Amino acid sequence: MPARPVLQQADIDRALTRIAHEILESDRGDAPLVLLGIPTRGVVLAERIGAILERLEPGAAAIGSLDVTMYRDDLARQPTRAPQPTRVPASGVDGTTVVLVDDVLFSGRTIRAALDAIGDLGRPRAVRLAVLVDRGHRELPIRPDFVGKNLPSAPTQRVNVRLVETDGADEVVVSE
Repeated sequence: MPARPVLQQADIDRALTRIAHEILESDRGDAPLVLLGIPTRGVVLAERIGAILERLEPGAAAIGSLDVTMYRDDLARQPTRAPQPTRVPASGVDGTTVVLVDDVLFSGRTIRAALDAIGDLGRPRAVRLAVLVDRGHRELPIRPDFVGKNLPSAPTQRVNVRLVETDGADEVVVSE
């Protein structure tokens, strides 16, 4: 069965704009806002959301990246991947509201690893989760706060997010 597109560029743009608005609406201004993208595509999505936030409310959020490779509990089963740089805003994460940004939420293991990684960086006031696609099938009790699209899928299917910055096109496709 060929790959089936479920989101195109306009859909992704709309979803990210909605997520940015929801982040602003949920932020009570009690703490500085930091967006941390999880490599690879989560970083691109965090930068895009950050750009939207900057247009809506200049200076609303700092942007960084959080590599979770060495915090994963499934390294033996996953293909080898080179760690990516972790970039934290100069002000750090202590006392901030951190919004983790990733492309697809599936088992929850990547987010569990991200929570461990954040703990080594400092102590944020709160941690939220923004994902472009939530496909269900959680193995851990993790739930996103901001979702671009809920996409029910079979565990055997693959959900691939492609972004212009990394793949040359903006789309989300499902394949067997």
